[in-house]
Amino acid sequence: MVLSKTASESDVSIHSTFASRYVRTSLPRFEMPENSIPKEAAYQIINDELMLDGNPRLNLASFVTTWMEPECDKLMMESINKNYVDMDEYPVTTELQNRCVNMIARLFNAPLGEGEAAVGVGTVGSSEAIMLAGLAFKRQWQNKRKAQGLPYDKPNIVTGANVQVCWEKFARYFEVELKEVKLREGYYVMDPEKAVEMVDENTICVAAILGSTLTGEFEDVKLLNDLLVEKNKQTGWDTGIHVDAASGGFIAPFLYPELEWDFRLPLVKSINVSGHKYGLVYAGIGWVVWRTKSDLPDELIFHINYLGADQPTFTLNFSKGSSQVIAQYYQLIRLGFEGYRNVMDNCRENMMVLRQGLEKTGRFNIVSKENGVPLVAFSLKDSSRHDEFEVAETLRRFGWIVPAYTMPADAQHVTVLRVVIREDFSRTLAERLVADIEKVLHELDTLPARVQAKMANGKTNGVKKTEEETTREVTAYWKKFVETKKSNKNRIC
Repeated sequence: MVLSKTASESDVSIHSTFASRYVRTSLPRFEMPENSIPKEAAYQIINDELMLDGNPRLNLASFVTTWMEPECDKLMMESINKNYVDMDEYPVTTELQNRCVNMIARLFNAPLGEGEAAVGVGTVGSSEAIMLAGLAFKRQWQNKRKAQGLPYDKPNIVTGANVQVCWEKFARYFEVELKEVKLREGYYVMDPEKAVEMVDENTICVAAILGSTLTGEFEDVKLLNDLLVEKNKQTGWDTGIHVDAASGGFIAPFLYPELEWDFRLPLVKSINVSGHKYGLVYAGIGWVVWRTKSDLPDELIFHINYLGADQPTFTLNFSKGSSQVIAQYYQLIRLGFEGYRNVMDNCRENMMVLRQGLEKTGRFNIVSKENGVPLVAFSLKDSSRHDEFEVAETLRRFGWIVPAYTMPADAQHVTVLRVVIREDFSRTLAERLVADIEKVLHELDTLPARVQAKMANGKTNGVKKTEEETTREVTAYWKKFVETKKSNKNRIC
């Protein structure tokens, strides 16, 4: 006798996800659902929706790493359940962080003796690192003012208008006046002379950017240091410098080793760098290091005693994953100085391929410089037919994510596109991007919607066209456009 049973609505074990009821209902958006669903269905439904995200590898807006070796991916997954803050439970992970700090501080030429531990900490990114560095400067300044019997309620910080938004956050969150050096067309970084002019007795520090977000350019930290040394001598102040090397900190030591921007300059007291940018680690890791212990006020440091050793900690965040710290140590020992230099050389060469390809089109002005962070910032020579925002929008149809933006004050009238060259952006992709940009420009040149707008404002022999004439010409352009598309589609390549 054959035994059988009819599958019930609740018997989902024999159903594929797409044959189940779970794909027939909308996903919850505001409230937790009452009932559970199978793990396969939950995965498939969420994964399907995530397909609508952009491809991280083609996200040329971001400086953040989007590829790592499988061995490092494996290490990260194996440590994903470790909470970094539990130093008692995970002392080896803490030791790996300390090794990273020591290596990075020496990479930045910190004045350390053999075997001497560096002063620094891992963070969730450069934003937290900048907050910590800014707090150290503020507390140092306040302590000195208090000791001198002077007011300490109006601190300020001097930066360029090109700084990343985290500096504005620091100023607002911690009640520090932000004094910005305005930009001008053709000069999109902080002018050291103007910055030093803005320094006064309430200035806690001057922040210099090694790798502007806008153009990738390195600010002249050496000139800033020299000018500030002279001003300090004249005034009796001791205003220091913080270097925001979020993007350039893992580039300059390998491509421009003779460039003086780091602790070789006496007024540079602290430096931050993003491990998740050109440190070649996935998003979620930054670093901040100080010149000496005296540059970080002890009252900001919390001390944890475990395994018979003192572990100082200075963070805004508490719980965080250990994976990125471990991944940073992997990259430092896996690549070494040689490997990082090769990666940065490749990035720079591919940047030059893209730059030269765009120049050959004859349609763009290159705004960025050849030295600095490997990126290309460029603007249209003629934006009367279409602008940079339309180019960026149309490029998305090819899968590319290329940002368009206006410059900060006082260069707001300048609009640029920017392509960041990361480790995983090859020469083939650079050449393909140039070809796709040329296709986009050709399409925008002949797009009927744009033609209609120009015709509506057009004149013939000084006489404005009638509505009927404009309609006829738009119709003619539209027919020609459609026929061209059809003929191109039917071609065999």
